[in-house]
Amino acid sequence: MAGGEGTRLRPLTSTTPKPMLPIANRPMMEHVIALLKRHGFDEIIVTVAFLSNAIKTYFDDGSEFGVTITYADEAVPLGTAGSVANASALLGERFLVISGDVITDVDLTAIWDFHGDQQAVATVGLTHVQDPLEFGIVITRSDGTIDRFLEKPTWGQVFSDTINTGIYVLEPSIFKYIPAGKASDFSAEIFPALLRAKERLYGAVVEGYWEDVGTLESYLTAHKDVLDRKVQLDVPGFQVNEGIWIGEGAEISPDAEVSGPAVIGPGSKIEGGARLGEYTVLGSNVRILSDVQIERSVLHDNVYVGRGARLRGALVGRATSIRSNSRVDEGAVIGDEVFVGADVVIGGNVKVYPFKTIEDGAIVNTSIVWESKGTRSLFGRGGITGIANVDVTPELATKVAMAYGTTLKKGTTIVTSRDSSRAARMLKRSMMAGLNAAGIDVLDLEIASIPVTRFLISSPRAFGGLTVRLHHNDPDRIVIRFFDATGADIDDDARRKIERLFQREDYRRVLAEEIGDIDFPPRALEEYTGALAATVERQGIAQRQFKIVIDYSFGATSFVMPNVLSKLGADVLVVNPYASTSSMLSFDPAAAAERVAGIVRASGAHLGAVLDSDGERLTLIDDEGHILSHTEASLVFVELVCDHLIGDRIAVPLNATAHVSSIAASHNTGTTFTKLARSALMAAATEPGVGFAADGRGGYIVPGFLPAFDAAAALAKMLDLLARSGRTLSEVVAALPTVHMAHETVVTPWEQKGLVMRSLIETAGPDVVLVDGVKVLHPTGWVLARPDPLEPVTHVWSEGSTDVEARQLADEYVLRIRQLVR
Repeated sequence: MAGGEGTRLRPLTSTTPKPMLPIANRPMMEHVIALLKRHGFDEIIVTVAFLSNAIKTYFDDGSEFGVTITYADEAVPLGTAGSVANASALLGERFLVISGDVITDVDLTAIWDFHGDQQAVATVGLTHVQDPLEFGIVITRSDGTIDRFLEKPTWGQVFSDTINTGIYVLEPSIFKYIPAGKASDFSAEIFPALLRAKERLYGAVVEGYWEDVGTLESYLTAHKDVLDRKVQLDVPGFQVNEGIWIGEGAEISPDAEVSGPAVIGPGSKIEGGARLGEYTVLGSNVRILSDVQIERSVLHDNVYVGRGARLRGALVGRATSIRSNSRVDEGAVIGDEVFVGADVVIGGNVKVYPFKTIEDGAIVNTSIVWESKGTRSLFGRGGITGIANVDVTPELATKVAMAYGTTLKKGTTIVTSRDSSRAARMLKRSMMAGLNAAGIDVLDLEIASIPVTRFLISSPRAFGGLTVRLHHNDPDRIVIRFFDATGADIDDDARRKIERLFQREDYRRVLAEEIGDIDFPPRALEEYTGALAATVERQGIAQRQFKIVIDYSFGATSFVMPNVLSKLGADVLVVNPYASTSSMLSFDPAAAAERVAGIVRASGAHLGAVLDSDGERLTLIDDEGHILSHTEASLVFVELVCDHLIGDRIAVPLNATAHVSSIAASHNTGTTFTKLARSALMAAATEPGVGFAADGRGGYIVPGFLPAFDAAAALAKMLDLLARSGRTLSEVVAALPTVHMAHETVVTPWEQKGLVMRSLIETAGPDVVLVDGVKVLHPTGWVLARPDPLEPVTHVWSEGSTDVEARQLADEYVLRIRQLVR
């Protein structure tokens, strides 16, 4: 009997039929089939209704399980007796009925033999329970014949603790009592009819374990009983210690703690510092990060639990992602494919239904059934980001690529690239397949820096591109970035178009002869380095005989920079001169800058540089070994570039120090302030008259070469400017004005962000700039308040004539915002 919906087990059964819910990592129905096989039942008819395909797909014809399975479909619910009668054509001899969603090890052979000995028409398997209120009570006489049935009694009607297990042995003659094609129930209708007809109806009390698993509480209890070995079930995996089973391919760090009894499914990974307490059950391919604590909880397949999360007495559906430092309390149940953000608290007994999104920092005290903020935005800051093979899977990558390809004309050529990681390689290949399926040709650079990718896109051969790379600050996360025909990041309109097609799954699928091609451009690096060298005064640089220390951060810039620097005649000492994923993942930029600074001082080099692994950001070290802050480096560029500018303006984001515009003005150069988004600065760099741009975070744009961030181009430009000026980098730094800035964030609920911005504008006075957020100008400084587009916070930047003044300005506006959101 496998047709029930299991409504009391929702949200776990919202997307999974109850018989397919796992107990110790095997579906309940598989345990029942194993029991039947042990007792010699090898011909099985399964009645199915709700989500029947899930059952049919898993068990097929039963051959894999050593039995023969036939399915009887119910078009409409027919009740316990009606569903058996629906299969009456297949039941021409004595047969046994058992639920596919119970956990039991009772002796089926004993019931079968008892039935034969009594020559009964029907025998009901009975068992004793402590709380019979949720079951049908059966009262028998001393000879085993049944006297009466009482379905789900009150305590005033409890005359026995003997209940109906739903296990029956029946003769085919019973079908004359079951109305064909109508819903009917054995206990409520058919068995009472047999009693009235004085048919031989017996009850057989069985020994052994029996659990109905009808509620979420009993689902947890069943797991506890299995692990305590109160029921004889086959637990998959190897028993390595008393009460601890580990599946094939599971990895447990020596620094992790596992307290039995517990089950760890195949392919699961437990990081150091994690603690799995008693009665923890993990499905297959579950990922538990460091410092996680779990006890008395069941996690289904492919669940991800981030660092520092806490789960106690919880049930978690398959493919759910719980991010760092979240807490799931006693009795909480999370359905399939739910996203739980960081620092979330899910209260006790809360139910979260499948496919919901819970934003970072939320406190959930009531169940989430229909409400949801909707699917998370596909694009985040910088592109599509997520944990590799958890959030960003090959399936998602292929669909995103098809959506992107659909926005382009059929036959268009785009450029693809990646870093050296296996995750990026896997996902880029998936995206190339999706692009080809949409009729898009691909020029694949394989491993390449982002600037080289942008450069090739900006050539006449291509009309866009994408790159797939690991995230700088999180080695588990992947980033997919898209570029327009100029090589710049795609704008918000293009992102929305891709996301809209992706959500609707409205992809273009071309005919076989129109499927896109894949090619590999042979001289992309040579073209890039040649074009870059042509933008600087090579002879002047060579005459300065620069001695440089460079760290490539184990990135793809190591393929590019040797050719560039050889053309400039520089004497170069290189650190980390090759691409390596494992080394890149453990790379510490701050420590690398300190190391380069030490080498600069020891070797007497003119400057040092750390290029990030993507090739977009640059950290400079002067000839005295001083590591320049990104603000200092931006001011150095402004001081030097304005006298050699192709154009009459520079571009910086709105939160840049006011000294940028004052230095530029002293060189008769204008300043364009842009929105803070990367794409806004790159868009400004394409405007006529803009000859340089900097974002204040190590990103520099030399529009005369490429209107996008490029660390190699920025370093070559710095060498060119120093050669032209005849000054050392330390001399330029020493002449810079002192910058006094502060930055704070204020937690701001999404629904109150508009109120905050409106209130700040109303109280700002006349000196206000509304380019991106609210920038209020003060006599000796400024304050910028800007709501974060992805998180429930508001950023506050400030600048003053002293550090104290900058801090006071920031604190004043932080206090205003906090008062508004109370």
